[in-house]
Amino acid sequence: MSQDEPGAEIARIFRQEYGRAVAVLTRAFGSIDLAEEAVQDAFTAALEHWPAGGPPASPAGWIITTARNRAIDRLRREASRDDRQARAALLQAARTGPSNAAFPGIGTSGSEAEEEAVSDDRLRLIFTCCHPALNKAARVALTLRLLGGLGTAEIARAFLVPEATMAQRLVRAKAKIRNANIPYRVPQGAELPGRLRSVLAVVYLFFNEGYSPSSGPGPVRPDLCAEAVRLGRLLASLMPDEAEAKGLLALMLLSESRRGARLDPDRRDDDGGLVLLADQDRRLWNRQLIAEGQELVRQCLRRNQPGPYQLQAAINAVHSDAPDAASTDWGQILSLYDQLLAVAPGPVPALNRAVAVAELYGPHEALLQLEGLGLDNFYLFHAVRADFLRRLNRFGDAAAAYRSALQLAGNDADKTFLAARLRGLGISQPRWNE
Repeated sequence: MSQDEPGAEIARIFRQEYGRAVAVLTRAFGSIDLAEEAVQDAFTAALEHWPAGGPPASPAGWIITTARNRAIDRLRREASRDDRQARAALLQAARTGPSNAAFPGIGTSGSEAEEEAVSDDRLRLIFTCCHPALNKAARVALTLRLLGGLGTAEIARAFLVPEATMAQRLVRAKAKIRNANIPYRVPQGAELPGRLRSVLAVVYLFFNEGYSPSSGPGPVRPDLCAEAVRLGRLLASLMPDEAEAKGLLALMLLSESRRGARLDPDRRDDDGGLVLLADQDRRLWNRQLIAEGQELVRQCLRRNQPGPYQLQAAINAVHSDAPDAASTDWGQILSLYDQLLAVAPGPVPALNRAVAVAELYGPHEALLQLEGLGLDNFYLFHAVRADFLRRLNRFGDAAAAYRSALQLAGNDADKTFLAARLRGLGISQPRWNE
């Protein structure tokens, strides 16, 4: 690593491995707080040691082993305050420690837990965090924090709430788990479907955070997208009779299939490198992912139990069928959005439906669809509204809408793209980076 690289490399490893490390430590020690603190300590230690000698051969193994040792040290220090509790925790750590070849010292237990339906540590932690004792918002937020390593500000943007509100929500969720002594276990087979809705929501938020990060310099986080797709495949295989699990996997695959055309590194200095769907080179779309996603959509259609993820996947399947933007079947897409709003009403689907309305009936009619949506804190609302106003030649109003979008946009690529659109109006320079 060069002198400037260690911090960036450790940040990359943090994004990739934080969730796995927390999941493994939670299983080993039975405490979310202890696991999270130990993993954060391990990454702090990495910042101290890696720049001099370079990262170890297995960074993930180093982090997990270091975190385990920090956790045991913490328990030993607490022995004087509660000897019995600390001794029990140490015994648990010793019992679960020695046998994992990939991560020495953090092994599988070999107990009955390993025979449970879900064998993946991260998926196990998702189901644990989605315990019915927690409200839905807390389940999703906590899992994004623990599995994705997302910061409070990032999760707050995903939920469209202030950061302070999200911080309080996370604290209360952890306290609820601790005080109610909620067990860290995999639900039994019959319990799995009941937990599915929250788990799917978590996985999809994972994917969205990777597909369009709420903060940071990059326009995409492939590690989060890949992890979400991996978890989606695991869920679909775990519950083959759950159409929504297949629908979510199809939705992610069809979205991911466009990533190669969605970004243009050569344009990054001009407009952030983002390429809108209508302008994408469809030869760059991943046909293998499209074929897999479309087959899953067909399987969902045969079941005829439409749910939100299946319908969103179907919308993406229609886009993937069109050889060019002009050939898009917007009538079918609008019909699918109507079905989506019938089963899952909400302002964000309504915003997306307005885009289809604009293609079919023009931006004036679409602009009317945006009234009363209550998405003033969502940058895409202002970006979409700005585009409609621009197409109506209302450049002053469009500029104001682009400025609102710029103030709310999280990642630098989105900001650069919006700034370029604002400059294109020829009215004033952007103010987001002043």
